[in-house]
Amino acid sequence: MNNVNVQEIERFVSTIQEDPAQAKKTKGVTGSWVFEQGKPQFVSTVEYAKGKVVLNAELPPFAGGWGTSPDPIQYCLYGLAACFAATFVATAASKGVQLTGLEVTAENWMDLRKQMGLTDENIIEKVKFTVQAEGASRDELEKILALTEERCPGVECVTRTIPLEVELRT
Repeated sequence: MNNVNVQEIERFVSTIQEDPAQAKKTKGVTGSWVFEQGKPQFVSTVEYAKGKVVLNAELPPFAGGWGTSPDPIQYCLYGLAACFAATFVATAASKGVQLTGLEVTAENWMDLRKQMGLTDENIIEKVKFTVQAEGASRDELEKILALTEERCPGVECVTRTIPLEVELRT
């Protein structure tokens, strides 16, 4: 339903009900800076269950990039939008709600003076999701939206203080 493998979700829920430790997952991405002028500045091969993809990123042109790849914040917003959409459709499917359309826009408002060393003010002023959903009543969609806001890992990343650990290796 909704292009979501509901049986697999149900199997996972059953598994973690029996063994909560199975709910703990770790994900990681490693990339390298490219030092050749005019090339994408950061490259990563991201592996997933049935393959891999090479992702390129760079600073936006005003901050020192070449304009040949998305910038890191665009990937961040893509990840947030994709996570929110995935959580929304999976929640709908688990509730037996068949959707006929879903579009999620993730936007943020930034003040880049801190990144440029000019102030101590916060960089990110606001993040906003705009959700266009179809296939159920507005009441059902609002209930799914509320659950999505509660359950989405991407939302948690931008709304909760999460411990950050940074390690330098030389």
